[in-house]
Amino acid sequence: MSEINIDKIGLKVGLEIHQQLATVKKLFCNCSPIETNEYTSKFSRKLRASKSELGEYDPAALFEKTKSKTMIYYSNPSSSCLVEQDEEPPHELNPEAKNTSLLISVALNSNIFSEIYPMRKMVIDGSNTSGFQRTMLVSQGGYLDIEGEKVGVQSICLEEDAAKLLQDKEETREFSLERLGIPLVEIALEPIEASPAKIRKIALTLGRLLRTTKKVTRGIGSIRQDVNVSIRGGGVIEVKGVQQLDQLEKVIEYESKRQHGLQLISEKLKSRKIEKISKENDVIDVTKIFKNSKSKIIKKAIETNSAIRCVRIKNFSGMFRYSPYEGIRLGKELGQLVRFFGIGGIFHSDELPNYGIEKSEMEQITKLLDLDQKDGYVIITGEKSKINFAIDSIINRIEESKIGVPAETRQATSTGETVFLRPRPGASRMYPETDIPPIIVTDEEIKNVKNNIPKSWDEIIKEILNKYKLNLQMANQIYDSKDYDSFEKYSNTTNCPPIVIANTYTSIIPNLERKLQKPISLRDEHGGEIFELIGKEELQKEAIEIIIELIMSGKAKSVEESIQKSSLKNITDEELENICTSVIEDNFAIIDGQGTRAISPLMGNVMKIVRGKASGEKVNQILKKKIQDYLNKK
Repeated sequence: MSEINIDKIGLKVGLEIHQQLATVKKLFCNCSPIETNEYTSKFSRKLRASKSELGEYDPAALFEKTKSKTMIYYSNPSSSCLVEQDEEPPHELNPEAKNTSLLISVALNSNIFSEIYPMRKMVIDGSNTSGFQRTMLVSQGGYLDIEGEKVGVQSICLEEDAAKLLQDKEETREFSLERLGIPLVEIALEPIEASPAKIRKIALTLGRLLRTTKKVTRGIGSIRQDVNVSIRGGGVIEVKGVQQLDQLEKVIEYESKRQHGLQLISEKLKSRKIEKISKENDVIDVTKIFKNSKSKIIKKAIETNSAIRCVRIKNFSGMFRYSPYEGIRLGKELGQLVRFFGIGGIFHSDELPNYGIEKSEMEQITKLLDLDQKDGYVIITGEKSKINFAIDSIINRIEESKIGVPAETRQATSTGETVFLRPRPGASRMYPETDIPPIIVTDEEIKNVKNNIPKSWDEIIKEILNKYKLNLQMANQIYDSKDYDSFEKYSNTTNCPPIVIANTYTSIIPNLERKLQKPISLRDEHGGEIFELIGKEELQKEAIEIIIELIMSGKAKSVEESIQKSSLKNITDEELENICTSVIEDNFAIIDGQGTRAISPLMGNVMKIVRGKASGEKVNQILKKKIQDYLNKK
């Protein structure tokens, strides 16, 4: 099978939008939310799972605990303090962040609580130094209007953003604290049955509503979409880390295919009546069999005194490689699962002999485990301290595959696929914050935000069209852009045409970011200098791409240096006249053959010489006149 009919599988999708707020301070301290790559201090932590107030462990926290990683944190006093290090109690709630969360709640017709209770959400993956994230439920209910159709809002929360992951190594994880504690609003929409394209439209509309407040940050990483995806009869899959709308559609399409594929695998397993795996009887140490193995992974395991175990699964032959859809296999699911334990390698019987494991070794395993042709097995290598956790997870995952789609949390990849991240968290991960008293929401505060509800997207776009004389597509693109504030600033402070500024931010810079392998970020003042020179007619708009490419590629550090290196100083009208005359004299034959249509190839010839030094409009004007003069004289 290759295609899937999404309409027939009962697809349901619920969006959770996490949006950074553009506040001057962080949520519970006075530090500025600025990004820096310079760190002046470093410390480490070991985080452990603890029981909830009901005496239960959260499954997601227990999963992270099994990895036993040391967390290393880097900080800078300009963007973090003792609060982020969990060495000082949180300060009072940032009133600016509170006000913005109330404004967003009102804009989404949500019911605001009169008292807000801060809670602790257990997170021990290292992204919070304290082992928990502070979060508070601001409002419930409401709706988002999508062209007259209402999509329900479940909840709106105000919470802290997590620390920024720098590196994830075998034994350690490294984070920077600059992002930790930045105010974040989480909006959970009700799950609905809809196509990936419609979900994209919902996410776009919600993102645009947030941007109309002018109180949220923009750019990659400032807004993240978690997507809850399920199909009829399956568990809910939470996909984290979706940052682009194109990626969102691909993730939903992939998860639809993956989940339906797992259901088809389940149906096949049920028909085989697979017995339950016994850890006591079906898990065997096979280290002796591989003493002289040619497999690099097995050799490394033996050299490091790691364990090599084999898990027998009766009547399972062919099921690891069975692929109801391209790329959807149970063997792939198991491989993703064990990599989180730092396990050296996993092999299943359907892919052997391969990877240096020979037929003779397989025959010894068959004899030792008393297998027949219908049986399957998994070989797993890893540190003795970790391998039991991994084996338990493999056995549980195989048992779950008989049922269908297990509920879990997965991570989105840049290609739109998803990989296993951790089990779904339970109710045990949330408990009251004891360092912060309940926060009162007054009638006056609600009245104030209701009087300041932002204009709609369409109203703002109409204003942009009227003020800056852009076309509709360009107006939408620039207001969607992270650079809108810069566009507005330079459109109002320079004489550069707004269309030129908008095109720079929505087309030239994004194209160069794709073109260059490791582009250097363009500083805001670089754009300001360029637009100032164009406004003074000291630079042509055609020079913009040349100048910016030199800066973003690292070949020039300033606008001035870029202009000097590319010799982009404006040429005089007399020099331009002479160049046009020379090109015409070299191409009389083309003019004789094409007449006035010769303007197109001749324009190309002239622009090769004067690109960035003279405007295309002026070149076109001069060439037209000279070509017509020549034709009139014939």
